[in-house]
Amino acid sequence: MAQFVAVGKPVGRVEGEAKVTGTARYAADVVLPGMLWARCLRSPLPHARIVRIDTSRAAALPGVRAVLTAADLPDRLWGRWLKDMPVLARDVVRFVGEKVAAVAADDLDTAEEALNLIDVEYEELPAVFDPLLAIRDDAPILHPNMAAYEGLPEPISEVPNCHSHRVWTKGDVDEGFRQAVRTFEHVFTTPTSHHGYIEPFASILRATDGGLEAWMSNKMPFRSRQLLAQALDLAESEITVQQAHIGGDFGGKGSIGDLLIEYPLARRTGQPVKMVMSYTEELMAANPRHASVIRLRTGLTADNRICARHAEIYFNSGAYGGFKPTAIVNLWGACEAGGVYKIPHVRIDAYSVYTNQVPCGHMRSPGDPQVAFAVESDMDMIAHALGLDPYEFRMLNAMEEGDLSPVGHEWHDIKLKDVLRRCAETVEWTKPRPRNVGRGMACAQRTVGGGASEAIVRVDPGGAVTLITAVPDVGTGAHTAMRQIVAETLTVPLEAVQLAVGGTSQAPADAGSGGSRVTHVAGQAAYQASLQARDELRGRAAQALGVPAGDVRLENGRFVVVNDGGRGLPWDEVAASGPVEGRARYSADHVDVTCFTAQAAEVEVDPETGQVRVRRIVTTHDVGTIINPLSHQGQIEGGTIMGFGFATMEELSIDEGRVVTANLGEFKIPTVKDIPELTTVLVESDEGPAPYRGKAIGESGNVPTAGAIANAVYDAVGVRITDLPITAEKVLRALRAK
Repeated sequence: MAQFVAVGKPVGRVEGEAKVTGTARYAADVVLPGMLWARCLRSPLPHARIVRIDTSRAAALPGVRAVLTAADLPDRLWGRWLKDMPVLARDVVRFVGEKVAAVAADDLDTAEEALNLIDVEYEELPAVFDPLLAIRDDAPILHPNMAAYEGLPEPISEVPNCHSHRVWTKGDVDEGFRQAVRTFEHVFTTPTSHHGYIEPFASILRATDGGLEAWMSNKMPFRSRQLLAQALDLAESEITVQQAHIGGDFGGKGSIGDLLIEYPLARRTGQPVKMVMSYTEELMAANPRHASVIRLRTGLTADNRICARHAEIYFNSGAYGGFKPTAIVNLWGACEAGGVYKIPHVRIDAYSVYTNQVPCGHMRSPGDPQVAFAVESDMDMIAHALGLDPYEFRMLNAMEEGDLSPVGHEWHDIKLKDVLRRCAETVEWTKPRPRNVGRGMACAQRTVGGGASEAIVRVDPGGAVTLITAVPDVGTGAHTAMRQIVAETLTVPLEAVQLAVGGTSQAPADAGSGGSRVTHVAGQAAYQASLQARDELRGRAAQALGVPAGDVRLENGRFVVVNDGGRGLPWDEVAASGPVEGRARYSADHVDVTCFTAQAAEVEVDPETGQVRVRRIVTTHDVGTIINPLSHQGQIEGGTIMGFGFATMEELSIDEGRVVTANLGEFKIPTVKDIPELTTVLVESDEGPAPYRGKAIGESGNVPTAGAIANAVYDAVGVRITDLPITAEKVLRALRAK
């Protein structure tokens, strides 16, 4: 492996001091002169017609500056891609928690009091909560005008209440099943769950001459500016989105919804308006992970190789599809329903279905954890039915270099068998288990994300370097890694590289954080801008030294003439000749490098209570050059813990459309006392597309964990849990049934 100066060093976060000292400014910390507080009245019913709204008493309350209903707003819909959501409910409410009216007042208490004075009369309508019931011909149609929605994928699905039916195919699945000598069919379900970030969504907006300026808990400043322009019929040049620190994201901080209410309130009052969601609102009305029902049908040949797979995946989209940011208005993770195995014949049908529940969006590796739980549980179930060791069955069917993925993608540097082998060795797969102790394994992959980013690298006459970027750091350590890339490229100390994170008026354009792309896309932009600055300074050094630029090399902070006894000029002296700026844009729509993960869990099950204690998780990752080992390991452990929570406890419990786990006391997420022993194994290569051949790590750790734990529970006590989370009650019920 290459030797580096700044890259590969375990560096603390550049924003760490600001966060621990309290000087970091989040959106909720922004205070503007004359600022009003806004609150929204939300529907108590899952599906109802709005008969009448009376806001007169609220408007008359002292301190209230404005009250809005849908009648006060343009009749238009919004969404990140599919435009199907009203800013405030118009005529109909479709889930408990939908915004019906908005109030702006001098203080938060007054705004809350005003909500209690708004009188709404509803006429209840039939509701549907289960996606399998919602697609029946006799189900209530939740969006009668769906075919007219902007951004709806084509062809429009003929399945009732289905706003996206995505199909992936490879080979001929019917022929594949004709070749099969054995066929297996299993069904799995996963619940709705929330991201669990510390910071609830917050935003503040002030109207300007013809436009607006906004701060918000959002990871995509430029995309947000574009969405605001579309929704408010403004020019992008009239909108400024400023940066604020983000208190966690995990896929959930992509919305602009509250700003669409703040803008008309700010226009009406002439004052800035601020909204901060309570955590109850987060849990009942934000954009959680989709619940799913997954049916897998798998065919095998006589030599136990998978020859066919048909997957049907039903995602509970909730009442709207507007939180989904991609053109398929579905979850890309559905295409992983073939797993990481050689399968010549595949068909995957993914349905995103409207129901009268909280609208769902993206959460860390969208769709992958749900699908991987099903696929990897299915692998074990088939292996046991065949009398095979689950590890050996995976090795028999695992993809190798040169294989196409189950849906025909071409990947390079396929290290699946390497990570599987190392995982099995580390967990001591063949070592005898004590009674009621089991081990389970699961695999997954995550392709390095693409997108576009631009960066500026400035070198001032004193030699100091500034990286200017619009990339938000959502807690991943992206800013620190980018500084390391610039320092490495310019061979200057890390402390010589300053970071300037700007909004849409101060920094160049960027696609934002998400999709396992930041170190790749934004990192490459910073790297290439650094190369431009380096080459400009190298030319100046060559001129001063009287040699061609090609004869000069930058080494350890000096511009040195090649093969000339070390003759050269120090960095500071060359930089003193005047400021230099490198500016680069990097774009990649398709990346054929993927990152493989294998995890093994060891659990102990109490047969008297059904209680599952996860004793140990081994997580094995296929990695390239690691830019910052400290942040890299943090992403692995954080992702694995998130997968552990998804497997064992996280469930946004919804009863007849109403979220009943509406606080963090009821909605359980892992704490430090829950976390098992974690062991990380890294299988290194030098094939990554990020600068210095790095690969993505942020979204892979949480994908296979649930499957590994479910398989370990079966290994321990012989009961199969196909419905997440794996609770003591479910295990005990299964044990008694057994």
